[in-house]
Amino acid sequence: MELTVEGLTAGYGPGRPVLNGIDLALPAGRVVAIVGPNGCGKSTLLRSIARLHRPDAGRVLVGGEDIWRLRPRHAAHRVALLPQSPQAPEAVTVAGLVRYGRHPHQGLFRQWSAKDERLTAGALRATGVDAFADHRLDRLSGGQRQRCWLAMVLAQDAPVVLLDEPTSALDLGHAVEVLELVREVAAGGRTVVMVLHDLAAAARYADLVVAMRDGGVVAWGAPREVVDAPLVRALYDIESDVLAAPGDGAPVIVPRAGARVAAG
Repeated sequence: MELTVEGLTAGYGPGRPVLNGIDLALPAGRVVAIVGPNGCGKSTLLRSIARLHRPDAGRVLVGGEDIWRLRPRHAAHRVALLPQSPQAPEAVTVAGLVRYGRHPHQGLFRQWSAKDERLTAGALRATGVDAFADHRLDRLSGGQRQRCWLAMVLAQDAPVVLLDEPTSALDLGHAVEVLELVREVAAGGRTVVMVLHDLAAAARYADLVVAMRDGGVVAWGAPREVVDAPLVRALYDIESDVLAAPGDGAPVIVPRAGARVAAG
């Protein structure tokens, strides 16, 4: 389903605006990376889409329906969020964690079903953690745990998946593994929106880049069209060379020595 953000304004009380009238139209089946300096509003935008931070104005539409007008359980059928530092119950197994993804689909008259079992098993297989299903989550490596959390989000079966810094604290190998998995998720038809600090990784793995600064969108589009030296300067106040990677031509950002420039 398409994700549309219209005039989204949000903050943390009077005199503390964070988002200033964000407008975006994000198609289904694409990986979208939100990038920008610390404090620019990336996570607040994600939280507003996920119904964790109520905006002051504007709308968030998934498949044409305003996510903030839906009941929480129905909204969870449309949008799934993996936060930055998720917390799991002590000693939970991988399969037990992934089953939590089906919680929004349970109710007084809707208990565990064959469909829940099928979607849970499918999420375990899709993320390559089915071999660890009976293992305790806290005994796995960081990369394995992140794939387990992604399996939980996939089991929720929402058409829009939000990931807040899914590669933070991962080494390069595990980060690439997670980003490749994100692309597979989008190839299955879901809209994946992720916050990334690594602009080079965003340029390589995302179909669309949304660049933010000071609560607004300064550029958005295909990485090869929008990621250039002026954008890097506008976001991070540094001078850089943006080169085309051998093979696929993805933008590669190389900061120059003494690269810092005056803010603004």
